[in-house]
Amino acid sequence: MSIQDKLKSLGITLPPVSVPAAAYVPFVQTGKLVFLSGHIAKKDGKPWVGQLGANMTTEEGKEAARAIAIDLLGTLNAAVGSLDKVKRIVKVMSLVNSTGSFTEQHLVTNGASELFAEVFGSEKGAHARSAFGVAQIPFGACVEIELIAEV
Repeated sequence: MSIQDKLKSLGITLPPVSVPAAAYVPFVQTGKLVFLSGHIAKKDGKPWVGQLGANMTTEEGKEAARAIAIDLLGTLNAAVGSLDKVKRIVKVMSLVNSTGSFTEQHLVTNGASELFAEVFGSEKGAHARSAFGVAQIPFGACVEIELIAEV
């Protein structure tokens, strides 16, 4: 099954590449690696504002991370022309806007990691990962994720 067919079966439509909010590009390819800039969580087309441990639950954060993963797939598709060219998701880095006492950043990030495994399969979708709690993210977004993929 092609990746496009898999996305269709999951009810996922890839969004267009977001316009950068500052002085950077959405992706850079060097050799076989594609680096995607951080994507913030969006809800209804606007930054998904919130802080885990204050006014958002882990489950809500996980939903936000999954939404970011879909945005990242849209950017990756635009970068390489087809997600079928992706050999592996290599690395995910997640920043979670959270209180000092919130310790479930890794569970929030599972929202993205689980989607990548679902879309690409357990081997191609498995990746190295970091999940950090941070004091703030641009626009007050609850989560930001960046990605490295091999093509």
